[in-house]
Order: sequence, then C-alpha cells, then structure tokens
Amino acid sequence: MIFTHDTEVALGFVAALTETSPEASDSGEDELATPGQLDALLDAWDYSGRRDGDERELAEVRDARTRLRAIWLQDRDDAAVSVNELLAEARALPRLVRHDGADWHIHATETEAPLARRILVEAAMALVDVIRADQMERLRVCDADDCEGLYVDLSKNTSRRFCSTRCGNRMAVRAYRARAS
Repeated sequence: MIFTHDTEVALGFVAALTETSPEASDSGEDELATPGQLDALLDAWDYSGRRDGDERELAEVRDARTRLRAIWLQDRDDAAVSVNELLAEARALPRLVRHDGADWHIHATETEAPLARRILVEAAMALVDVIRADQMERLRVCDADDCEGLYVDLSKNTSRRFCSTRCGNRMAVRAYRARAS
C-alpha cells in the first residue's frame, strides 16, 4: 500500500468526481447535471454525512470538481499552496473518527458541514499525503488521445497509463489496426 486506505479512497473519489465532467465522461456530457446523479455518485462511494440534495449543493460540488481537477494537474509546489488554501478556507481541524464500519481515519470537517466543503477538505487531506510523500506523479491524466479522465496510479512501478480498462483496450485496438494496415 502506497498510501493509507482513507487517502486512496479520497483520491479515488476525486478521480471519479472529475470523470463526471464533459471533457472526461464516457458520454461527453456533464454526468453531474442533477442532484440525482450526485446522489448516485455519493452512494457508489459510500460518502457519509450531510446531503441537502438541492441545486445549490449540486452547483457547489461542481465548483469543487473544477477546483480539484486543477489541483490534480498542478506541480507539487503549486499543489501545496492550493491545498493550504483549501484547508485554511474551511478552517480544517483534523481529528480521528470511526463510522459506518470504517476503522479510524481522519476527517477535518464536521459531518454536518456542507457537502462541497467536506469533499474539498477530504481531498485536501489526501493530497497532503501525496505531496508529503513526493508522489504527485501518481496523479495522472489518461494517456488515451480522446480522454481527459484522471486516475491515481497505485501500481508499484507507476506504469499505469489509462484511466480504465476500456481506454486501454480502445488504444490497444487502435495500435493493432495501425500496425495491421
């Protein structure tokens, strides 16, 4: 394990959240266009805490998605500045918690804090681990020429190139067809 479980989950969630944007989604559409789509994403990731389920919350999460995608693409020093800004804005106060069958892990906001703030702070806390471990190269953009999906490369030798098996297979087929013609 490169990072703690909660860090890996938080980074995975950020990647999944950013994959809902039009430039990264499979459909080419914004897959976070309704509160129902947001609920489905949160349910898929067992995201705990307050949910308002309204348009304001959806807009705030979409803004968080944009901010997190930008941080993901920054170099280590710029990411550190951005993470510090997120933590300061939220007045984050890290503490150990256990809930919903998960063992001790870190939260830095209250369970009842607005969803977008919790998403940003949990992502920032995970990014703290990435930055401290000097592992920013593990935060990647898919190598497929028609995909902007983000992913966390948790392979031992940082050899992963695609956000999904689908993208990897699609690019392999294209390479095969190019060689065959």
